[in-house]
Amino acid sequence: MIAKRNNRFLLGIDIGTSAVKAALVNTATRAIVATASSPDTAERGIKSLQPGWAEQDPEQWWTDVKAAIRKLGEWPGCDLQAVDAIGITYQMHGLVVSDTENKVLRDAIIWCDSRAISEGERALQAIGEDKCLHHLLNYPGNFTAAKLAWVKEQEPAIYKKIHKVMLPGDYIALRLSNTVTSTVSMFSEGTFWDFRSHTVSEDMLNFFGFDPLFFGELQPVFSVHGRLSAAMASELGMKAGTPITYKAGDQLNNALSLNVLKPGEIATTAGTSGVIYAVTDQLVYDPQSRINSFAHVNHLPEQPRIGLLLCINGAGISNRWIRDCTGGVHSYTQMNEMAGGIAPGASGLRYYPFGNGAERMLEHTAVQAGFSGIDLNLHTPAHLYRAVQEGIAFAFRYGLDIMRENGLQATVVKAGKANLFLSEVFARAFVNVTGLTLELYHTDASVGAAVGAGIGLGIYTEANAFENLEQVAVITPDEPTREVYESIYQEWRIQLEQQIHQNK
Repeated sequence: MIAKRNNRFLLGIDIGTSAVKAALVNTATRAIVATASSPDTAERGIKSLQPGWAEQDPEQWWTDVKAAIRKLGEWPGCDLQAVDAIGITYQMHGLVVSDTENKVLRDAIIWCDSRAISEGERALQAIGEDKCLHHLLNYPGNFTAAKLAWVKEQEPAIYKKIHKVMLPGDYIALRLSNTVTSTVSMFSEGTFWDFRSHTVSEDMLNFFGFDPLFFGELQPVFSVHGRLSAAMASELGMKAGTPITYKAGDQLNNALSLNVLKPGEIATTAGTSGVIYAVTDQLVYDPQSRINSFAHVNHLPEQPRIGLLLCINGAGISNRWIRDCTGGVHSYTQMNEMAGGIAPGASGLRYYPFGNGAERMLEHTAVQAGFSGIDLNLHTPAHLYRAVQEGIAFAFRYGLDIMRENGLQATVVKAGKANLFLSEVFARAFVNVTGLTLELYHTDASVGAAVGAGIGLGIYTEANAFENLEQVAVITPDEPTREVYESIYQEWRIQLEQQIHQNK
């Protein structure tokens, strides 16, 4: 334990799809001292060279990380030399490959990319559905392992140069420290981990012919994943040797930031994608792999902690899309206010928040985004904004019902008051469509990463790390509104399932 830390800090870094965010947390009080993001207002785009493809440049992430950290150092009283440890969270399931000189060989294939579904299907058929589910807790799908297989088959010249295979957060840690490490959570989110043998899956390595040396040394999530190099410390104005003591995927980290660590607890988030994440102590899986099971940040062989993850690819990105399509003249705050002036149901206008890659909860069906029920003489931009937010809430309900089929019995869900949960319209639609009570907290991903770094450094425990977590609101279902939304949702669901049937 480190004794006196009144003027010491923990640095959290969040590698998001639309931006990089960073936060400084006071080590002693756990108070949020400063936050920053890069870019400030615009959102980073996704390269889509072909339909269903989604890529980003890891060098842009790195440029944004450095910019965000420097902005933190400009806050009054924020001495970056006083940072005790660094935590990193990142967009899950991405693929970053580098050569022997740690240079990136191609743009990262990110989470919503659909190109590798056929590679995952081949592995599923060869290994067997039962064995994949029993050992990996998932179908291979188009997770990181399948994406690496795609590179091997389609870009052999690049594949031959690969020295290390990383997720987005691993790459940022490499740039900070010249060190690559892996975790059980990292392996599980890429469908590389065998939960029965507690090792990297021989089935996956052998089927695809992957070199096990592609991966970094296996480390616990809460441990030292490298130390800030002298060169980077000088460039960033930080102290050389500062340890990186936490590294986890964004949804695991979101749960951590909300103190969702025990079986039966549930978290949600609505950023670029929408997620419900429930913790269990059982090695469970969905027989159709519509929801996915990953090792949580505190998973141990003798004390399983599995995160059941429902993902909707087109959540916040739908909100951004409709803003851009209406000319970008309204801020998100204005959009929320305008949507609030429209009654539930948006006067018959319905939105389907898909079209951002194949949806796992729809059995990897590539359903397109779209509206139905448009009335050219009635509907305004305010109706569009309301319909989009309600459509996202309906997609959450659709996925939640799948989780309930698999035994989820939660009645309360936690979320950070951020992204779509800043909208009263969305938050109340979410509550009344799902029937869940929503607890909102003052936290975000970068803050969670900073606190995770404190756990990894040994100055906090899981029991006390979130003693000061601030609850800012509780929203409960309203029965009359629930009845209205139930009728609308059932109509929406029937139309969605017709689309799914047409696309199969």
